Amino acid sequence: MRAARLIKMVLLLQARPTMTATELARELEVSERTVTRDAQALAEAGVPVYADRGRAGGYRLVGGYRTRLTGLARSEAEVLFLSGVPGALREMGLEDAASAARLKVSAALLPSLKDAPSTAAQRFHLDAPGWWQEPKTPELLPAVAEAVWDDRCVRVGYRRPARREAKRATEREVERDLEPYGLVLKAGVWYLCARAAEKGGDFRVYRLDRFTAVAAGEARFVRDEGFDLPRFWEARAEEFARTVLRDTVVVRVSPAGAALLPYTTGDRGVVREALERAGEPDEEGRLTLTLPVESQEVAYSQLMAVGPELEVLEPAELRTRFTEAARALRQLYE
Repeated sequence: MRAARLIKMVLLLQARPTMTATELARELEVSERTVTRDAQALAEAGVPVYADRGRAGGYRLVGGYRTRLTGLARSEAEVLFLSGVPGALREMGLEDAASAARLKVSAALLPSLKDAPSTAAQRFHLDAPGWWQEPKTPELLPAVAEAVWDDRCVRVGYRRPARREAKRATEREVERDLEPYGLVLKAGVWYLCARAAEKGGDFRVYRLDRFTAVAAGEARFVRDEGFDLPRFWEARAEEFARTVLRDTVVVRVSPAGAALLPYTTGDRGVVREALERAGEPDEEGRLTLTLPVESQEVAYSQLMAVGPELEVLEPAELRTRFTEAARALRQLYE
């Protein structure tokens, strides 16, 4: 375990000029004290790890040191061939490059590992889009992907969605000068995480299917070294979920209704939290839940699918709609 961690530490320091103890601890999933001990162990083993002290200090390898630890274990080789997402690479226009890379890696493998590509491919396949959704690749995705890889500033045309509060509002097209930092594929939908090109601009998320034009300029931008795409996306996704769920409803559900709610609302986390906050069930075994919802209109369509396993208690307007719907259904089926 420690030997693998020491090797990873050397490879991390090869890839970056300097890394702080905090950065290494995060990458290696250990404490900073452990990083200090590991660096000392490497130095004692002859690896020239040097520690720069001070606020701007960190660990680095002296004299362009490179390790010769190039052998791959079977599990490492198999994981390497799982790391690609064929559909996503094809949509970004990188299929040929990925194919060439896989061929080069395959040719370099030891004879005992030649079957690693096929064994990995037959054991894992990623199908990103959700069920009953027709995946559509944005036409401008390859151009955006090229700019992302090349750190090139772009000017884009973007259809801004109408505000939910505004009645009869229509989309309007705007132009933006962006520094494209990274692409995210979420449930079959492509997003661009980018920063406004003007100095001090904020990082924002743009849906690629709303792009109407993409023009890459000659200028390149200097990446913010503190930007972490996975962490940025996770934070924005949580923020988006909080801003969308702006209303609440109080419902009374049976055990069968509670089991259905994650599927009708499409948000297992929200339902799980509501169930954890609920008190004891009543004499009929039903729980009273307070559910965050996008709006009463959305809640009506989602909760109606639960049928008689759910009773709306609040707000009164939504309860009235359910009462009228139940009356209409009774008349229809009588």
